[in-house]
Amino acid sequence: MPDNVTPESTAPDSVSRRSFLKNSSATAIAAGALGAVMTETKQAQAAPSTDPIRIGFIGPGGRGFRAHVQTLSKLAAEGRNIQLVAVCDVYNEHRDRAADHIKSTNGNEPTKYEDYRDMIEKEDLDAVCIGTPDHWHAKQTLDCLKAGLHVYCEKPMTKFVQEALDVAKAWKESGLVMQVGVQSTSLPLWKNVNKMLQDGKLGKVLQYQTEFFRNSAQGQWRSYKLNENMNPKNINWKLWLGTEEGLADDQPFDRAVYAQWRRFWPFGSGMFTDLFVHRTTSMLKATGLRFPGRVVGAGGIFLEYDGRDVPDVATVVADFPEGVQGLVTASMCVQNTPILQTIRGHFGSFEFGTGEKFSEFKYIPERPQVTRNSKLKDEMIPAEVVKDTTYAHFKNWVDAMEANDPQACNNPPDLGAAAIVTVLLGAMSYREGKVYHFDSETMTVSDGDSSWAKGWEKLSHARAKPKHIAGWTAGDHGSVLEEPDYMSLAGPWVGGKDPGKS
Repeated sequence: MPDNVTPESTAPDSVSRRSFLKNSSATAIAAGALGAVMTETKQAQAAPSTDPIRIGFIGPGGRGFRAHVQTLSKLAAEGRNIQLVAVCDVYNEHRDRAADHIKSTNGNEPTKYEDYRDMIEKEDLDAVCIGTPDHWHAKQTLDCLKAGLHVYCEKPMTKFVQEALDVAKAWKESGLVMQVGVQSTSLPLWKNVNKMLQDGKLGKVLQYQTEFFRNSAQGQWRSYKLNENMNPKNINWKLWLGTEEGLADDQPFDRAVYAQWRRFWPFGSGMFTDLFVHRTTSMLKATGLRFPGRVVGAGGIFLEYDGRDVPDVATVVADFPEGVQGLVTASMCVQNTPILQTIRGHFGSFEFGTGEKFSEFKYIPERPQVTRNSKLKDEMIPAEVVKDTTYAHFKNWVDAMEANDPQACNNPPDLGAAAIVTVLLGAMSYREGKVYHFDSETMTVSDGDSSWAKGWEKLSHARAKPKHIAGWTAGDHGSVLEEPDYMSLAGPWVGGKDPGKS
């Protein structure tokens, strides 16, 4: 329920985008045609509007406050046509802090709610930002899309594989704008790299590797401090758990579980979903790859015996149908010796260093005995520097909403789904001791078997041409083997006959 009783006080005099959507859909339903609902909805979105985009916040606690509230408050103060009209959190201190910041920065007093469903029902919203724990992301996203609202959902997009597929499907059908909060996808670098890969700069693309190494004295995610005000009086614990919604089992209130939920499987998946999804999404955007074909995960809790569930060392290896392997690895107990983020091809590689802020990256060609090109040399390729990727990511979301263009987001749900499916299958593999296959045609998961290896063997025995990443324009460049003269002597001796003399 709301903390104050004037949700209507912030409603604009003019008809909002959401009202128009809602009215259009109601008219279509009265006409008795589901197809008309979709048509009316998309037409409503396409209609230009000078009304401000009215935004509500769900879960403005940690990153939900620092990134979501503060960044959009800054954009509003800079004159973007947005209004931050409502905040919702199960913790009264979080919603008070968010509302106070918006009032001090933007001058208006947003309405405060405890349950997001009250907020989307009572507020005349156009869009929402979701910054809750992972186990709530899918339900809240689907509810908001169903209500006709644009969505910014913090990474990871969902907690489970099927949820990711459901969200991507609902988004496509809605015609709404949705951004998934992997801010590094707003680096222009990855689009530029993708174009170079498609043009054959590295030849046949074979592998990417990426990382997210960290270290601490107290153990990862225990930097989220506990305080006495975190108690059942100030926090709606049952709503946070989502017991009535079937999102988590009931359990006694625990400050550590509430504040450091990333350490526990029911609510997060540790480095898999908090960190690996960052780097994996960037690599998928750079290579143009999407869903994997085969995934395996490994690791363990090797040092941080503090009651956590999730590993402190982990690796995910994903093999893609395009004939590319992806590797993401990390330790939460080692920071100063990470591996370099790299994309490798038959004729060369790109090295990006670590992190997400690059002013340049390195091109390293293979030796001329392989490339047959002695003019290729190591070079540093400049990259456009983005000082604040979070700001750029939210700005991109606002731009896309103003343009009513779902494809304008730098990390839309189709990319978000591919990345989270990849890392979640890795987490499942680690936990269950299985190899997983993913079929991108049927969008189904199955336990591993011999079919993956046998498929590649079949291509080799048929002397087939290699597969390529989407958008490949370089023909056979860097993907056809030379046939040495002596290979004419190869082959089975049938009936005692030398194949080299046939």
